[in-house]
Amino acid sequence: MTTDRSNQLPLYAQVEATLAARIADGTYPPGTQLPNEASLLASFNISRTTLQKTVQNLIARGLIEIRRGKGTFVTQPRLTQPLTELSGFVEDMRAHGRHPTARLVGKQIEKASEAVAGKLSLAPGTPVVHIRRVRIADGTPLSFDETWLPQDIGEKIMQDDLEAEPIFTLLEQKYGMPLIEAEYRLEAIAADKTVARALDIAPGSPIFLIERTSYGDGNRPVDYEKLYYRGDQIQFVTRLARRKPRGQ
Repeated sequence: MTTDRSNQLPLYAQVEATLAARIADGTYPPGTQLPNEASLLASFNISRTTLQKTVQNLIARGLIEIRRGKGTFVTQPRLTQPLTELSGFVEDMRAHGRHPTARLVGKQIEKASEAVAGKLSLAPGTPVVHIRRVRIADGTPLSFDETWLPQDIGEKIMQDDLEAEPIFTLLEQKYGMPLIEAEYRLEAIAADKTVARALDIAPGSPIFLIERTSYGDGNRPVDYEKLYYRGDQIQFVTRLARRKPRGQ
């Protein structure tokens, strides 16, 4: 296909409209890779500068993403995740019809910082297990998770296949530690270099940070997490009841 040089729209806008239409009609379904740069340049008979402008606009619209060392891919539709009950990543993704996987970044025993110790009701410096994973949905990195567990629990979890088995499932089904409730804290932040690298996004990209402390029997803190979710891939919703005004 060649562009229409007589069209009043700039060339980059014409190519952008064509590629957006192909994404919308399913020619390029979510998760698929776009043709490489050389193919697109030849197909549209445009310059590299024009194509770069087109790609930048499609990224800004949330239609495509660049995965380092892999190419340019059509993005998945943004997930809408309700915050109504305590659930894990695998459960959430399966509920959305997505295929969840994980990549283990690291696992170690370390001394609890003051912040981590406070969340797990431990003394600062107490040994804890720290696990880091990238959580993936249909091939797209969606969340970078840091998990801290008390040493007696975490040393068991460290022996399991953490790329295949969710920690919540291990706690509840393998080790008989039901999770009763959790405390959530959600804020919007910019991705630092470590998180950006894990999620294949640019440093400074908008992300959600969820801090979650899960409690078991006897109100014991079992699991403290910092979950970094890509802001271009997910949104969180909840439903709130109106507090009755005083005096009524």
